Amino acid sequence: MKRVVLWVPLGLFVVLVVTVALGLYSPAERTIRSQMIGKPVPTFTLPEAVPGRPGLASAGFKAGEPRLLNVFASWCGPCIAEAPQLMELARRGVPIDAIAIRDRPADVAEFLEKWGDPYQRIGSDRDSSVQLALGSSGVPETFVIDGNGIIRHQHIGDIRPENVTEVLEAYEAAR
Repeated sequence: MKRVVLWVPLGLFVVLVVTVALGLYSPAERTIRSQMIGKPVPTFTLPEAVPGRPGLASAGFKAGEPRLLNVFASWCGPCIAEAPQLMELARRGVPIDAIAIRDRPADVAEFLEKWGDPYQRIGSDRDSSVQLALGSSGVPETFVIDGNGIIRHQHIGDIRPENVTEVLEAYEAAR
């Protein structure tokens, strides 16, 4: 009986290690979705991210037409990768606004000059407070917001060519 009791801690340790290893190998969910889907855009007013361009306020999302809200940064590699897809969406008539996260005006202007500017308005969120209020966990992320200011869809990560149809469908569904 004493020998069995001596092996119990080792057995429990092995069970613990196997459970942790399985959880790390195949977690149930790898992305963190915003809890704001189906809820109004949080109230905010952001200053201009680029001199001479309008800033961004939540009131602009209640104007009756759906819009995309792209959360990006000039220092973000995947933001560069999604730039052609955002330009394509804008070319197709989809209105896109943006929030520049923890960025400097000169860097945002250089980014837009180099990679394209599909945005109608860009707000500067230097402390990421609006990003966090939206439930955004990183950059880039894109939200589809209906004409009443309700968040209808969230695309996490860069919009790749194969995602353009999904984003367009979400935009059309928000009409």
